[in-house]
Amino acid sequence: MLTGLALFALVSSITPGPNNMMLMASGANFGFRRTIPHMMGVVLGFTLMVALVGVGLMGAFQALPWLHDLLTWAGIAYLLWLAWKIAHAAMPDATGAGGRPFGFLQACAFQWVNPKGWQMALTAITLYAPDRALWAVLLVAGCFGVVNLPSVMAWTFLGLRLRRILSSTRRLVIFNYSMAVLLVASLLPVVYGL
Repeated sequence: MLTGLALFALVSSITPGPNNMMLMASGANFGFRRTIPHMMGVVLGFTLMVALVGVGLMGAFQALPWLHDLLTWAGIAYLLWLAWKIAHAAMPDATGAGGRPFGFLQACAFQWVNPKGWQMALTAITLYAPDRALWAVLLVAGCFGVVNLPSVMAWTFLGLRLRRILSSTRRLVIFNYSMAVLLVASLLPVVYGL
């Protein structure tokens, strides 16, 4: 079970999605160090979300399916707004002080409106903690916490490596628009699944 869970957590965490697109954009625009609070917010926020889904929220969604749909549509609207913000991000100044990356609490809160995150959490609990026993739920959440950290670091590092290429305003604008388009594209499986 643990090997399957770890593999599921790795594949779902490392593949492109809203968190990873935003982390890559943040790494490119703000650097690795300024993106650390964003990375930690993703890791801890998602781990907490998986645990809470396992101990009760999944039951609420089964009893009130419209609640899941409402949360999904709210997440889609928020991600569209974030895509617009990424597309229109300003070029950082020479000191790196231009703009502001997501903070820890913003990244934690974002997990609750991330449609891919919800699908990952619900699927993981359904497959690896079907009886929702506390030990199994904590195992699933802990596994995601451990696997998420190197995944988010990899995407941020990729953005940082791209930063050298994005030294001109024109290239950064193209990159930011591309990230915005990819963020919107990451919503297509969610929209078609509704």
